Amino acid sequence: MTTASEKLFAVGTVVMTVGIDALLQDEKSELSDEALTRLLQRHQCGDDGDVNTEDHESNLYAIQQGDLRIMSVYKLETVTVWIITEHDRSYTTVLLPEEY
Repeated sequence: MTTASEKLFAVGTVVMTVGIDALLQDEKSELSDEALTRLLQRHQCGDDGDVNTEDHESNLYAIQQGDLRIMSVYKLETVTVWIITEHDRSYTTVLLPEEY
């Protein structure tokens, strides 16, 4: 595992879906701006959260080889957040699984 400050790849422009935006606007939601920033940092540092072993290995390969998509899954207490960085690192999308 890498340290929290070791960024392994570029995330490009970060965009979010309407579902994520709604959670950020909801004061009762556990997903805050700060929590989302921490998740993005974890993603960029190779901590892909709650993915299965096969997806973790695919992410490691994508980071090493480049030109492949990287996906992280973070299961919070009441919500699951997906973060996907595109193969060309031009942008990263934060979304809910049901919005995929």
